[in-house]
Amino acid sequence: MPQVNQKLEGRMTELGFSQAELARQVNAEIELLTGKPGNVTDADVRRWLRGATKWPQDRIRLSLERVLSAPAKDLGFEPRKRSSAPPEDDPVHRRTFLTATSGSLLTVGTPGTGDHGRLGVNDVRRFHQEYVAILRYDDAGRGPRKVENLAVELASRIHSSLALSTASTRVTDMLHRLAAEVISSAAFASIDASAPQRARAHLDKALTFAGLSRDSEATYHVWNYIFMTSSQRENHAEAVAGAEVMKRSSIARRDPLYASLGHMRNANGLARLRRESEALRALKDAERSFARTSGQQQRPEWIRFYDSSEVDALSSFVWAALGDHGRAEYCLHRTLATIPDSMVRNRALYTAHLALTQARQEELELACETSRQAYTMLPSSYGSQRTAKTLAATRQVLVASGSKAPEITAWIEESGQWI
Repeated sequence: MPQVNQKLEGRMTELGFSQAELARQVNAEIELLTGKPGNVTDADVRRWLRGATKWPQDRIRLSLERVLSAPAKDLGFEPRKRSSAPPEDDPVHRRTFLTATSGSLLTVGTPGTGDHGRLGVNDVRRFHQEYVAILRYDDAGRGPRKVENLAVELASRIHSSLALSTASTRVTDMLHRLAAEVISSAAFASIDASAPQRARAHLDKALTFAGLSRDSEATYHVWNYIFMTSSQRENHAEAVAGAEVMKRSSIARRDPLYASLGHMRNANGLARLRRESEALRALKDAERSFARTSGQQQRPEWIRFYDSSEVDALSSFVWAALGDHGRAEYCLHRTLATIPDSMVRNRALYTAHLALTQARQEELELACETSRQAYTMLPSSYGSQRTAKTLAATRQVLVASGSKAPEITAWIEESGQWI
């Protein structure tokens, strides 16, 4: 009984080849080799995988070696024993065949050799690990400029690898998607540094990568940050239009978590346009969609921030924009009670927003204390302008109050040195 060709199966998995795609690429190599299209099918590939074909024909085998960048024996094939004719794996036979069919010697590469190798799933995993490290670095509040530079450098290396190497369609799509996610992280770091123009430049590149990946989720990721840059530039009509794209995407139709975030972004944009009834309806839609989400579903790292604590935080922004600062404060207390300790940047940001809601409700001394807590959570060199601007807005409310209370005047003087 034939044995499964585990070596071939492993190499296909490593390089991200499906059976049908491997057949297509082998046929393309055969045409380059012989001048005539190949006729390999996915059924042939299945025969190779189950060991029914021990040693493919010359033109097929040599083309397969080129596609998978490995000798046939390393792919689990064994030559037939023949008493006559030169052995097919003999170098002279190989050279004679190649010269006769293509007029030149085509060198078969091996993994990891030469200037231009073949990218596989392991390469995607390696790049992905670097991307996750950048996300953790960002969550820990290590500085948006550093995060942005790391993300730009990683995206550049992924792009260069794609340009200088070969890969299966599946691996190429995976790397384009990863490049879109990485450069989107650079855009988010720019947003955190209150540099929306720089963020948009990153997002233009990210949108190109997402389009090349043909991945709905990657495109959604980019539009999420386009919404944020539009909001930061006070272009709330554009932000609402971006949220509509998010809501109507195919990933939002498939997964209620993405639908919820799209509705929540829409609610925030509508609230800032003073379209109260529409904003509240969108907020309800966001809450209903979130209630239908499943924690068991595997999702990309970037959207894991959108948990119950984030739903409360973004809800607080809607209520604050609509002038209901009491509800906004309630939501922020819920956020700070449940947000993971590792998300230092977000905890500081939402503590600053809590101070602002307290100041707007004339809880002035409490706002001073909360502002000081937010300030001490992040080092002054961090550079999170979103947090700094929120604290500056709190200070403006306190100054405008005209209060002469010692605690308030002392805080106004102290904060003036770092805001």
